[in-house]
Amino acid sequence: MREVLEPRAVLLNENAASREEAIEKCGRLLVTTGAVAEPYIQAMLDREHSISTYVGEGVAIPHGVSREHIRRDAICVVRFPDGVDWDGDRVVLCVGIAALGDGHVALLSELAEILLDPDRARTLREAQDVKTILKELS
Repeated sequence: MREVLEPRAVLLNENAASREEAIEKCGRLLVTTGAVAEPYIQAMLDREHSISTYVGEGVAIPHGVSREHIRRDAICVVRFPDGVDWDGDRVVLCVGIAALGDGHVALLSELAEILLDPDRARTLREAQDVKTILKELS
């Protein structure tokens, strides 16, 4: 996972008024790092409106279903210390995914393994520095 997560793709003290705004922040970060083109943000929002990307433990994994705007596999991590209402659930950590081909399956599998460990999930939710995020996701 380390090869798809750059330190500059981690934001730890963000705020969002809605899940849509949180997803837009994730998408914007993926655009800024050059992993995706601008239209991928809308693909992420479209995916969210078809089925929630909330996975439990205060974590959502927004991603788009369209691959045409993806330039390379990448993830971003955005932490919302005050939480974001995610259709009735509280999300404090968004892990945005952009993956070519079936790369998203492997990324989702790795993330699921990490998030199934309550201690690691808590460490990610409470991380105060980028190094902690990189360590837990490596």
